[in-house]
Amino acid sequence: MTKTELFLKLANPDEFGISRWVEVTEFVGEYASLKFGNGASWARKESQLAKKYKIQFDKSITAGNSIDAIKLNGYSENSDSQYIKAEIKKEIKSRRCVILDTSNPEVDHKNGMKNESRVMQNENQQLSDFQPLSKAANDAKRQHCKECKQSGVRYDAKRLGYPISYYAGGAIHHGEENACVGCYWYDPIEFRKHLTEKI
Repeated sequence: MTKTELFLKLANPDEFGISRWVEVTEFVGEYASLKFGNGASWARKESQLAKKYKIQFDKSITAGNSIDAIKLNGYSENSDSQYIKAEIKKEIKSRRCVILDTSNPEVDHKNGMKNESRVMQNENQQLSDFQPLSKAANDAKRQHCKECKQSGVRYDAKRLGYPISYYAGGAIHHGEENACVGCYWYDPIEFRKHLTEKI
């Protein structure tokens, strides 16, 4: 197990890439190899950990500015490139945003909960697991998905003026893998296909 993998096991970040503060005093026993030498070694800005996560340090003023604790504060801006097949990313980025019809989209995981192990593993990803969204649309989706996960209530498309709330499932979800299916944000194109049959 690499030091990065070892730290992730200890820090246990959530689906947003956010972890608790991990004190350096916890680097004992199984985690003893995580003790810092000169600088942050395995957590420096060019490290594998920093390529995926935003890293925050808590430094001691009284102990020569040494690091007391470390926290993961979300995914870094370019982390998607490591977890989406290159050919899928290239194809999605060549398309137009499915909501705003603008070019140069971001690659969006349709499942906003990102709780499907198959999709999160490169070798098993399919083109249909992703969609092109503009930065504005992707930012909006990210916010609505965050609220959905926190509340257990799915986004209601009637708020956007649509005549239906979802094309499958109801308002309440329990965090299951398929909880996103039927939500507007999961697949706006598929959602619009179901409008006439639901009216």
